[in-house]
Amino acid sequence: MRIWKQDISTDILTAIHKDTAVEWLGMEFLEVGDDFIRARVPVDKRTRQPYGLLHGGVSVVLAETLGSCGAAYAAPDGHRCVGLDINANHLKGATSGWVSGITRPIHIGRSTQVWQIDMHNEAGELTCVSRITMAVLAPR
Repeated sequence: MRIWKQDISTDILTAIHKDTAVEWLGMEFLEVGDDFIRARVPVDKRTRQPYGLLHGGVSVVLAETLGSCGAAYAAPDGHRCVGLDINANHLKGATSGWVSGITRPIHIGRSTQVWQIDMHNEAGELTCVSRITMAVLAPR
């Protein structure tokens, strides 16, 4: 069942992130399905920490981007979604290539939404799991 309440595509998501941290970090939107969004981030000089691993904060930026986009496009037109809480468990480091994330809703309510984000390296290994809670704000 399609959950999106507004037009959504990888092109639309890419366009709204022009000149933002998402573009600066090299994130790419890969796919929008009926109930998920998939994107990836490179593991390179922009995104590594001093030990050569993907910075944990970059994983959280990927997670927040995916969950926030999911919430915004699953909300009724005119509503805004803002983050209330995010957590991340870093399970395996990545030193090169790409880390991909996929988000799916756990709960889409009238005033809150909860989204799960799972991130994997190119070998398909789970690198990070995250959950974001979003407030849905009605138009004023």
